[in-house]
Amino acid sequence: MIQEPDAFEPEATRRDADVTESSRANRGWWDRNADDYQVEHGTFLGDDRFVWGPEGLDEVEAELLGPPEELKDKDVLEIGAGAAQCSRWLTAQGARPVALDLSHRQLQHAMRIGGSFPLVCADAGALPFADNSFDLACSAYGALPFVADPALVLREVRRVLRPGGRFVFSTTHPIRWAFPDEPGPEGLTVSASYFDRTPYVEQADDGRAVYVEHHRTIGDRVRDIVAADLRLVDLVEPEWPSWNTAEWGGWSPLRGNLIPGTTIFVCERDRENT
Repeated sequence: MIQEPDAFEPEATRRDADVTESSRANRGWWDRNADDYQVEHGTFLGDDRFVWGPEGLDEVEAELLGPPEELKDKDVLEIGAGAAQCSRWLTAQGARPVALDLSHRQLQHAMRIGGSFPLVCADAGALPFADNSFDLACSAYGALPFVADPALVLREVRRVLRPGGRFVFSTTHPIRWAFPDEPGPEGLTVSASYFDRTPYVEQADDGRAVYVEHHRTIGDRVRDIVAADLRLVDLVEPEWPSWNTAEWGGWSPLRGNLIPGTTIFVCERDRENT
């Protein structure tokens, strides 16, 4: 799992964490760690690329939102935008993105890099937009792994999508929950139950959560999508490419060539559902 900075060493545990505690903990974590995150991952992400995950799958080749030429004049919501690299790429295609993130510090990095699109600091479970505001929505490892109620986020996304709109989001592949978060051979032996949904929590000495990550199985994700009245049209599991030699946390070519690391869910709001 992601590590706290050296200021203090939180206790890693598995326990329940509700919507409020998860949101508060993760807002604080990303505000504290945004600088280090951008230093560590900024080169890989670029300033204006659209990368779906650690494997390096690029929207230029994936076209999960549709052909780039069809993005022109589309209103697009990026959820969990971080420094808004994806929104910058969307702007270059002629789209009109809005970059939303829970972390104010992450959005300050978006301002530092620059761009001519709105930045919104808000929780993905309470999107501050009117119904039917966007043609497309996307989230590259944003929000969904960190929220206690992903179904609420999906319902909110459906609400702000126009009929026929598409939502594409990537998360850590659920199978990784069963393995240690180590890049070497020690990370290839099952050590936990895939079916244990108990959140991973890092907490301070007083028991206050400072980081929370939630696990959903593949079946859970599909059921959440269906319950939100969205239609799953594709599920992508990117393979680890030979050019990617990066290693950080539990991510490595060794693991990436043997087990999936990312799932990408491609969903649509039906046109007849108004």
